[in-house]
Amino acid sequence: MTTRFGLFVPQGWKMDLAQIADPVEQWEAMTAVAKRADEQSWDSIWLFDHFHTVPEPSDNTTFECWTATAALARDTQRVNIGQMVGCNGYRNPALYAKIASTVDVASHGRLYAGIGAGWYEHEWKAYGYEWPDVKPRMAAFREATEIIHRMWTEDRPVVKGKYHSIDGPINLPKGAGNKKPSLWIGGGGPQVTLKLVAQYGDAANIGGGNPEVIREKVAVLKEHCNKLDRDYDTIIKSTGINVFPIDKGDDPKLATDKARGPINWDRFSSENNIETEDEIALRVEAALEAGADYVIFYIPGVAYDLNLVDRVEQVAKRFA
Repeated sequence: MTTRFGLFVPQGWKMDLAQIADPVEQWEAMTAVAKRADEQSWDSIWLFDHFHTVPEPSDNTTFECWTATAALARDTQRVNIGQMVGCNGYRNPALYAKIASTVDVASHGRLYAGIGAGWYEHEWKAYGYEWPDVKPRMAAFREATEIIHRMWTEDRPVVKGKYHSIDGPINLPKGAGNKKPSLWIGGGGPQVTLKLVAQYGDAANIGGGNPEVIREKVAVLKEHCNKLDRDYDTIIKSTGINVFPIDKGDDPKLATDKARGPINWDRFSSENNIETEDEIALRVEAALEAGADYVIFYIPGVAYDLNLVDRVEQVAKRFA
């Protein structure tokens, strides 16, 4: 499978719009990155599904995921648009399936619909969602994934689950060309999540760029595929890598000053690989050798400097 690349747009969740005061200007900064990617060789752009900033909630902008996905679908012409990943707890899965079908049509078939179980406890409680323990949360996720798949592939499906049920919903159109959207399932849980990928997913997102973890998770996924008679090679194995490109000899702290904004150096340097383009390429190569075939970059600071998008694109082009 050919290696493809995506990048996150600055959405605010990682405090990556905090240096822009006006919300409209923040939105336009996000859109500018999407449009730059659309003009270049990137396969996709991505958003997070969160309401509050990380690692702690703060009084800063975080744009809602699906609203932004729909808007960016109309602001771009070529690039695919995904969520890494949609939180199952925030939307009834039948509504999620309907929203995704609509956005897939709006984008002319360019949607990568992401789904996961969710994890940000404070956010759930702040917005009035009940915060379940891991076992029921994963059970609800399992039921939801089946419902989403069946609403995209069957007419008037019926599912009677413990946590989610549907009773013959009409989901038309199912997607662009009346074909289902591409379903990306995030998480590396060996018993639930990776089995769901083998059952229903078009793509997995695993490993956070760590070759050892990627190698472990793809082995588990392959085992599930073998048991379910699913062709492992038809599933995209994506991973995410946080990078900030610098030139050889640059002082990393000085080079990232604008991109960091209110984020302190210790946190920024621990969360991002501040490296030359050659070093970033080696990191990508290691992930691919471990079993990934799709890389999604998060590049801090792109809201303030579109040249960062250009520099990382040059790394991606090495693997074309």
